[in-house]
Amino acid sequence: MPKNILLPDARDFEAEIRRRWVSAGRTGASSADIAAGELHKSLGGYPGPNHRMPNCCQVMKRLMQPDDMILCAPPKGAGASLEIRYRIPRSTPTGKTT
Repeated sequence: MPKNILLPDARDFEAEIRRRWVSAGRTGASSADIAAGELHKSLGGYPGPNHRMPNCCQVMKRLMQPDDMILCAPPKGAGASLEIRYRIPRSTPTGKTT
């Protein structure tokens, strides 16, 4: 990988997940299934020797709410096969939906 390419960080992963929630909501979907491998690949740096897959999976899990579910989990908990179904619309701490 060229040195001038920045690898995604937690903010990048979270922003892309939230963008996908908004996009799913606009289509009227009741959920958004997001796979870690595809998410990371879309932002760059995966696959590759300096990938940020553990960080990607950590952000995905942190953003989960009670109605969300893990569809597929790798044996060690963090890996490209992690897939989460996020319910749409999303609840906020104030009870509003997004």
